Amino acid sequence: MDNGLIPQRYAKALYKYALEKGNTESLYNIMKVVINSFESNPDLQKVLSNPFVNDDDKEKLLLSAAGKDAGDAYTRFVKLILDHGRADYSYLMMLAYRDLYRKENNISRVKISTASSLSPTLMERLHSLVRDSFKGSVLEFSEVVDPDLIGGFVIDVDSVRMDASLSNELEQIRQTLLRSNS
Repeated sequence: MDNGLIPQRYAKALYKYALEKGNTESLYNIMKVVINSFESNPDLQKVLSNPFVNDDDKEKLLLSAAGKDAGDAYTRFVKLILDHGRADYSYLMMLAYRDLYRKENNISRVKISTASSLSPTLMERLHSLVRDSFKGSVLEFSEVVDPDLIGGFVIDVDSVRMDASLSNELEQIRQTLLRSNS
C-alpha cells in the first residue's frame, strides 16, 4: 500500500468521525499541536517507528504530544492506529487531517518572510494587504525572519508567491545581465 494512501484514508475517516461528533475544529487545533511536537522533536518519529518500543509507550508519547487536553476523538484515534500497527504513519496522518480540514474550510496558509523583524504596525499592514487580496478565504498567518532576503519581504499564500525582496531584485538584475551577454 502506498505511504500517501494510508495517511489519507485514516485522515478522511477521522475527519468524517469528527464531523459526525461536531468537533472538527477542536481536533484540527489538537493536530496543529501534535504536528508542532513532531517538528520540534524529530526523534518522536523514530520512536514511533521503532518496533522495540511497546504500544503503551507509543500511546503515551502521542497523547502527550497533543498537550493537556487531547480530547476523546484524538485519544480514540491514537488507540485505533496503534491497534492497526500504523504508529509509524502518525505524523503523516496528522498532516493529512490538517490539510483536509483546511481544504474543507477554505483556510489558506500565509507565510510572511522578512529580512528582519518588523514592528507590529508594519506586520499588520502586510496582513491587511493579504486579507484584501484574498477576500473570502480564512487566513492563517505565520511570520519568519530570513536575513538572506537582504531587505523587503516575501509572502506565500498556499501556492501563490509575492516576492518583494531585495535578493529577488538582485537575482532578476543578474538574469537580465546574463541574457544581455548571450
